[in-house]
Amino acid sequence: MASVALQQNDKRMQLLETVIGVTAAMLTSLSYIPQVRKVRTGQPTEDLSSRTLIALTSGLVLWIVYGVIKPDWIIVAANVVGASLTGYVLYHKLQERQGTAKSSMKRG
Repeated sequence: MASVALQQNDKRMQLLETVIGVTAAMLTSLSYIPQVRKVRTGQPTEDLSSRTLIALTSGLVLWIVYGVIKPDWIIVAANVVGASLTGYVLYHKLQERQGTAKSSMKRG
Protein backbone atom coordinates (compact mmCIF):
# COMPACT_ATOMS: atom_id res chain seq x y z
CA MET A 1 0.00 0.00 0.00
CA ALA A 2 2.75 2.42 0.90
CA SER A 3 4.50 1.82 -2.43
CA VAL A 4 1.28 2.60 -4.35
CA ALA A 5 0.94 5.87 -2.47
CA LEU A 6 4.58 6.73 -3.22
CA GLN A 7 4.09 5.99 -6.92
CA GLN A 8 1.02 8.22 -7.03
CA ASN A 9 2.93 10.97 -5.24
CA ASP A 10 5.81 10.61 -7.75
CA LYS A 11 3.38 10.91 -10.67
CA ARG A 12 1.82 14.04 -9.14
CA MET A 13 5.25 15.58 -8.63
CA GLN A 14 6.24 14.78 -12.23
CA LEU A 15 3.01 16.34 -13.49
CA LEU A 16 3.55 19.43 -11.33
CA GLU A 17 7.15 19.69 -12.57
CA THR A 18 5.97 19.49 -16.19
CA VAL A 19 3.21 22.06 -15.67
CA ILE A 20 5.66 24.48 -14.01
CA GLY A 21 8.22 23.94 -16.80
CA VAL A 22 5.69 24.43 -19.60
CA THR A 23 4.20 27.52 -17.95
CA ALA A 24 7.64 29.07 -17.40
CA ALA A 25 8.62 28.24 -20.97
CA MET A 26 5.49 29.84 -22.40
CA LEU A 27 5.84 32.99 -20.33
CA THR A 28 9.50 33.56 -21.12
CA SER A 29 9.28 32.56 -24.78
CA LEU A 30 6.25 34.67 -25.55
CA SER A 31 7.62 37.71 -23.73
CA TYR A 32 9.45 38.70 -26.95
CA ILE A 33 6.25 39.09 -28.95
CA PRO A 34 5.90 42.87 -28.28
CA GLN A 35 9.33 43.49 -29.87
CA VAL A 36 8.43 41.28 -32.84
CA ARG A 37 5.20 43.24 -33.32
CA LYS A 38 7.14 46.48 -33.19
CA VAL A 39 9.52 45.27 -35.90
CA ARG A 40 6.72 43.85 -38.06
CA THR A 41 4.81 47.13 -38.03
CA GLY A 42 7.89 48.97 -39.27
CA GLN A 43 8.57 50.93 -36.10
CA PRO A 44 12.20 51.90 -35.53
CA THR A 45 14.30 49.63 -33.34
CA GLU A 46 16.72 52.30 -32.15
CA ASP A 47 15.56 51.91 -28.54
CA LEU A 48 16.52 48.20 -28.58
CA SER A 49 20.10 47.37 -27.62
CA SER A 50 22.00 45.32 -30.21
CA ARG A 51 24.36 44.01 -27.55
CA THR A 52 21.49 42.87 -25.37
CA LEU A 53 19.78 41.16 -28.31
CA ILE A 54 23.03 39.43 -29.31
CA ALA A 55 23.67 38.25 -25.74
CA LEU A 56 20.07 37.11 -25.29
CA THR A 57 19.89 35.24 -28.59
CA SER A 58 23.27 33.60 -27.94
CA GLY A 59 22.17 32.56 -24.46
CA LEU A 60 18.96 31.07 -25.81
CA VAL A 61 20.89 29.08 -28.42
CA LEU A 62 23.12 27.73 -25.65
CA TRP A 63 20.00 26.73 -23.68
CA ILE A 64 18.86 24.79 -26.76
CA VAL A 65 22.18 22.92 -26.82
CA TYR A 66 21.88 22.27 -23.07
CA GLY A 67 18.32 20.98 -23.51
CA VAL A 68 19.42 18.63 -26.28
CA ILE A 69 22.27 17.31 -24.14
CA LYS A 70 19.97 16.75 -21.11
CA PRO A 71 17.57 15.74 -23.07
CA ASP A 72 14.72 18.03 -21.97
CA TRP A 73 12.10 18.87 -24.58
CA ILE A 74 10.63 21.72 -22.54
CA ILE A 75 13.99 23.52 -22.44
CA VAL A 76 14.56 22.88 -26.15
CA ALA A 77 11.09 23.96 -27.28
CA ALA A 78 10.96 27.09 -25.15
CA ASN A 79 14.36 28.27 -26.25
CA VAL A 80 13.78 27.50 -29.93
CA VAL A 81 10.75 29.80 -29.77
CA GLY A 82 12.64 32.46 -27.79
CA ALA A 83 15.74 32.31 -30.00
CA SER A 84 13.59 32.52 -33.13
CA LEU A 85 11.77 35.60 -31.86
CA THR A 86 14.86 37.40 -30.57
CA GLY A 87 16.80 36.36 -33.67
CA TYR A 88 14.09 37.90 -35.84
CA VAL A 89 14.24 41.17 -33.90
CA LEU A 90 18.05 41.13 -33.94
CA TYR A 91 18.16 40.53 -37.69
CA HIS A 92 15.89 43.49 -38.34
CA LYS A 93 17.79 45.65 -35.84
CA LEU A 94 21.05 44.93 -37.68
CA GLN A 95 19.40 45.50 -41.07
CA GLU A 96 18.06 48.84 -39.86
CA ARG A 97 21.50 49.78 -38.54
CA GLN A 98 23.13 48.93 -41.90
CA GLY A 99 20.52 50.98 -43.73
CA THR A 100 21.18 53.95 -41.45
CA ALA A 101 24.95 53.64 -41.95
CA LYS A 102 24.58 53.46 -45.74
CA SER A 103 22.34 56.52 -45.88
CA SER A 104 24.68 58.56 -43.68
CA MET A 105 27.62 57.58 -45.91
CA LYS A 106 25.71 58.78 -48.98
CA ARG A 107 25.01 62.13 -47.30
CA GLY A 108 28.58 62.52 -46.05
